[in-house]
Amino acid sequence: MGVLWKLEPATAAKHRLYERYLDAWWPILLQTSQRTGYARPRVTLLDAFAGPGRYQDGEPGSPVFILERLLNHSAVDRMNLSPQRVHLVFIEKDPARHKHLLGELQDHFGSLRNLPVHVEVQRGEAGTDSLPLLTRLGAWGHPILGIFDSWGSVNVPLDAMRRIARNPSSEVVTTFGPNWFSRRENLNPDVLDTVFGGRAFWTPADAELRPDERWRVWLSTYRDALRRSGFPYQLQFELVPRTGQPLYLVFGTSSTAGLRAMKDAMWKVDDRDGESFRDPRTRGAVPDGQIDLFQGMGLADDELLELVAQRLSMGPATVETIGEWLLAETARWLPKHALQAIREMRQSGQVAQLSSGRLTTKSQVGLPV
Repeated sequence: MGVLWKLEPATAAKHRLYERYLDAWWPILLQTSQRTGYARPRVTLLDAFAGPGRYQDGEPGSPVFILERLLNHSAVDRMNLSPQRVHLVFIEKDPARHKHLLGELQDHFGSLRNLPVHVEVQRGEAGTDSLPLLTRLGAWGHPILGIFDSWGSVNVPLDAMRRIARNPSSEVVTTFGPNWFSRRENLNPDVLDTVFGGRAFWTPADAELRPDERWRVWLSTYRDALRRSGFPYQLQFELVPRTGQPLYLVFGTSSTAGLRAMKDAMWKVDDRDGESFRDPRTRGAVPDGQIDLFQGMGLADDELLELVAQRLSMGPATVETIGEWLLAETARWLPKHALQAIREMRQSGQVAQLSSGRLTTKSQVGLPV
């Protein structure tokens, strides 16, 4: 691969997700609280696989659109931007791409020293240089968003995720490229030990022989690793473009607000230009156009119904509890979708209402006996 490469459809969809998510993330962390008057003293965004800043056909890379959307955000006047308060850190290992990234940023924004935020463009290795760089910049003790967005290799040690997980109000996104699961056997077992936290944690996934299930098992294994690292909430999802190969993402956060912001971003992007987000727990694909049909009729789609059935297989629960489970455990579904799904499943006989009265979020439901 040369200095620049073609923008894949899945990457373009992922970028739209990041744009929508960051549009919500920046003001949440940077605006002064109207209730308490508190303003966070520092916020750091780390893009650990930054790339050259531009794609083959001229599309902007993540460092360019991240900085551009921040500087032109509709709430920028209320964010109190300053180089001491807002740090954007971009790491790129390849020397030619690192040089190209610096040139792209300078061409687009002028002298980086004159910006109202601190921009650090570091040539280095994501796995070994992220933590020292965050330490040098004084990021610890303040919110960090770590984007570990590699295409071919996932080699960031779990110790780095653990350090970020223990940092207040911090989150991470890790991307698995489409070929990672099929070529896993070529990766160094010692590297996998550092990524997953030890051989005992990843060898069961390595034993999966069914090609169609391998990506699900590995993705779930990595989600478990983020949970062990200290993130209370983790999402795993498959990003399926209209054309080309899918991408697989795992998101870790310490707050339900982070879950909601990420899922809101997914719903804003979902089904634009044919892309969609799917939950690895489900096996059935929704036929083309079916999501639009369901939404137009006010009905739940097949993925949601399957997930609710999976939750109820664990035992009866209130509709509210199922909604909380959808928020914390599924790729894109929100608590508000629970009542809609339960109502439809009750009408079709897939769910039994166990409490009297009309169906509400407080109603107890279960699978029919």
